Amino acid sequence: MKMARRIENLPPYLFVEIINKINAKKAKGEAVISLAIGDPDMPTPPHIIERLCQAAQDPANHRYPEAASLPELRQAVAEWYKKRFDVSLDADSEVLPLIGAKEGIAHIAFCLIDPGDIALVPEPGYPVYPVSTMLAGGTPYCMPLTKENNFLPDLDIIPEDIANKAKFMWLNYPNNPTGAVADLDFFHKVVKFAQQHNLAVCHDAPYTEVAFDGYRPVSFLQADGAREVGVEFHSLSKSYNMTGWRIGMVVGNAEIVGALNTLKSNLDSGIPQAIQYAAIEALTGLQDCIQQHNAIYQRRRDLVVDMLRSIGLEAEPPKASLYVWAKVPEGYTSVEFANELLEQVGVVVTPGIGFGKRGEGYVRLSLTISDAGLVKGLSRLAGWRDTKNKFRAKR
Repeated sequence: MKMARRIENLPPYLFVEIINKINAKKAKGEAVISLAIGDPDMPTPPHIIERLCQAAQDPANHRYPEAASLPELRQAVAEWYKKRFDVSLDADSEVLPLIGAKEGIAHIAFCLIDPGDIALVPEPGYPVYPVSTMLAGGTPYCMPLTKENNFLPDLDIIPEDIANKAKFMWLNYPNNPTGAVADLDFFHKVVKFAQQHNLAVCHDAPYTEVAFDGYRPVSFLQADGAREVGVEFHSLSKSYNMTGWRIGMVVGNAEIVGALNTLKSNLDSGIPQAIQYAAIEALTGLQDCIQQHNAIYQRRRDLVVDMLRSIGLEAEPPKASLYVWAKVPEGYTSVEFANELLEQVGVVVTPGIGFGKRGEGYVRLSLTISDAGLVKGLSRLAGWRDTKNKFRAKR
């Protein structure tokens, strides 16, 4: 039996490989501490769980959900955007809930790309951006994110012929994996670029609520003209620790939102309604949990950055996101360094090459690990440092 070429040509998904390595170690009885995957370790807040349980008891929520989700959920999303970003949205035409943001991110290329078309994707970046483009028959053109440009794409170096052929652009701020942030001046420049080249913009923004030191990330849709050229993907996963419930949304340009709704109505049956009611509670209920979670993440961030610097790695404390992006020691590739940490001290980090070739030279560490686990992991990293120092002394 032969599979379709589109499947045969797909690379293994980065985090599946990481999980396989972790499981192999555990099968040998070895204790592994993972700083690799951005899955919040803290539970979904109790008031959200309570609403989920209540909704689950209602037989009306045991049936197929409404096609484009509950009107109350779309309205809650619109109200949240208005309150958080002062962005006004039409709940019927400019808001579409998703079975997790990843689902919409993976499918939007099928709405915007015909075979042979180009999509502009950041590198390093979330692997789903280029992969979904290729699955839709398109070609990803990588926009380098470099430290010298604060991990923002330099729009001025994109060749004119590429920009004119491109159908859409992916952006992601606060950024995964680098932790970089973007301001409205940059987003205004993006809107102007999109208008000039008649391309759409898809902004992936699941980390806007995970921020530190008083910083408040902005929305792409706050930029003048943004809704005319693009959409923004968001998620309840990182804001409210709801990764397992699989619920997110896309908002913005009505034509793009409508196209994705048409595609989805042919591919899935929507979000279970009990989960939709939990999402409504998350968006409209008390928001204190966000600040509480961020205080924990900020403390963890500082511990991680301090340890990385103590073992000789270059790392800056991010203003937002769940990740620390660190340069690997001289003489290592990102895979070699990640493998050494796994083999020698049982700590898992994500090699930068997994986010594209321009991620080489870095590793990503996640803050989504219990405080006790983090302390153990950092202690092991200190052990790696001490081992290296002894080795150098002998030489």
